[in-house]
Amino acid sequence: MRHYRMPRPMPRRSITWAAGAAALFGSGLLALGACTSPGTPPVADATASKHAAALSPAQIATVLASPDRSEADRTNDKRRKPDQMLAFIGVRPGMVVLDLSAGGGYTTELLARSVGPTGRVYGQTAPRVERAPPAQPEGAASPVAPVAPVTPAAASATPGAAPRPAPAGLSARAKNPAAGNILIVVQPFENPVPPGLASSGLDLVTLMFNYHDLGHMGVDRAAMNRAVFAALKPGGLYVVADHAGRSGTGISEAGTLHRVEESFLRAEVEQAGFRLQGEGQFLRNPSDPRDRNTPEPPQPKDEFVLKFVRP
Repeated sequence: MRHYRMPRPMPRRSITWAAGAAALFGSGLLALGACTSPGTPPVADATASKHAAALSPAQIATVLASPDRSEADRTNDKRRKPDQMLAFIGVRPGMVVLDLSAGGGYTTELLARSVGPTGRVYGQTAPRVERAPPAQPEGAASPVAPVAPVTPAAASATPGAAPRPAPAGLSARAKNPAAGNILIVVQPFENPVPPGLASSGLDLVTLMFNYHDLGHMGVDRAAMNRAVFAALKPGGLYVVADHAGRSGTGISEAGTLHRVEESFLRAEVEQAGFRLQGEGQFLRNPSDPRDRNTPEPPQPKDEFVLKFVRP
C-alpha cells in the first residue's frame, strides 16, 4: 500500500507576498503589503527591480486613480503631470528608492505606490539649519555671489541648528497602509543615504524641484552628488527636476527666483560621474521669461527634468 504525503502549508510570509504580487500582476492593482513598524524596512526581493518591467501606462493610471489619494494631490497632478513623470523615470515594481528633499511627500507616496509590496522608498529630509535669506530683489539682473558650502560637521555646530522632525505630511503618508513601504530618513544632504544602502544599495534617486534650494542653503552639492553616485547600483538612475533659470545665472538666483540654470545643474551632476540618459520635455514652457519666481504674464514655469545614470 502506497502512502502519500500531505503537501506542506505555504509559509505565512509567502502568502502575504503572493497576495501582493497577485494584486500587482494579476488584477493590475498596485496594492501594498502591510505596514511595518518605524525603522523596519519591508522585505524586498533583491532581484525584483532588476527583472520587472517598467509600469505600463495602464498601471500608472491605476496608481493615480487610487481612491485613497487626497484631493490636494489630485489637484497637484494637474500641474506636476505625474503620469508622464513616472513613465519618464521608468519606475518598476521592487525598486529601492531614495526621494531627496521629500518635503510633504507628494512624490514619495507616488513612488511608494508604484514600486509595490516588493519595493521600498526612503523619504529624506535634512536637519534644520537656520540661515539668513539672500538679499536680492526678485527679477534683479545681476546674480548674487554663491553661498559658501556648509559641511555636515559645520551644520551641526552652527548656531540655530536644531533637530527637525520629519514633516507632518510625510509622516502621515508613511502611516497610510497604501504607502506602508515609506521609511523616513532625517540626514544632511551631504550624507543623505541610510548607512545600509550607502554602497550600491539603491535603484533610483529622485530630487524634485529642490536642487536650486541647495544653493542658498549652502549645501555641499558635490558631496551630495558623490554620495548619491556611490549609493546607486551600476545602471541606477538619478532623476532631477527643477525650475529653469536664465543663461549665465547658475544657481545664484536660488533664494530669490527659486530657479537654477539647467546646464549648470547638469555639469554639477556629471562631475560626480553620472551620464545624462534622457531629458523630459513635458514640463517645458519656452514662453516663460524666467526673470521672476512667478512668471508675468501668469503662466506655468519653464521646468526641466533630467535623467542621469550611474555607468
